Amino acid sequence: MAVTELKRKGRKNRAVANNKTNAIKQLLRKPIIRNVDVDAIKASFEEKKQQA
Repeated sequence: MAVTELKRKGRKNRAVANNKTNAIKQLLRKPIIRNVDVDAIKASFEEKKQQA
């Protein structure tokens, strides 16, 4: 019995996998916001609440 290679399907499967990994890498590439002053943010909310 002969074995048939499904070349197009193999390329498609590899492309789908590569696209998924690239999408995950792109999402992880975004910088994380650090050094946020929580107390200053809370104070600004209190100021807005008093003005309204």
